[in-house]
Amino acid sequence: MTNIFLRRATKVDLPLIRQLAERIWWEHYPSIISDEQIGFMLELIYSDSALQQQMEEEGQEFWLPEINGKVLGFLSVSRKGEGDYFIHKFYLDTRERGFGTIVFELLLARYPDLCELRLRVNRRNFKSVNFYFKVGFRIEYCIDMPIGEGYVMDDFQMVYPCSPYTPIPIS
Repeated sequence: MTNIFLRRATKVDLPLIRQLAERIWWEHYPSIISDEQIGFMLELIYSDSALQQQMEEEGQEFWLPEINGKVLGFLSVSRKGEGDYFIHKFYLDTRERGFGTIVFELLLARYPDLCELRLRVNRRNFKSVNFYFKVGFRIEYCIDMPIGEGYVMDDFQMVYPCSPYTPIPIS
């Protein structure tokens, strides 16, 4: 039997999150963005100081999904208002079918006052966009956001409306 749960990350887990980000990004993003942009974004978002700032100053809660004691990804969420949350990171280092849906369901359960949930995803990241459609998100709008060094994030902002916590079926 597979035991899946979410463990809240602490500062001690930041090196692990950086290591997972390096592995996941280099495996997933070369077909979507340039190697140079991957390196730039990893340093911008996943340096030790950037992760510490996100956790301590920006209020992002980091979660580590574990299967039978092995960490296979990381998530981060912040509260934007009453019942309004934003997923900053949803990265899994597994291709096990259905795992993403289970992890998403576990994440929803952590926020029982959830009324609206948003995230941004690269418009060319078709697998992730389709996953988010599958679990109930819809596209709210497109955004092109300069991030420095001439790079632009061309994303969909997606929204998951629920009122309050509505479990999604796990198939």
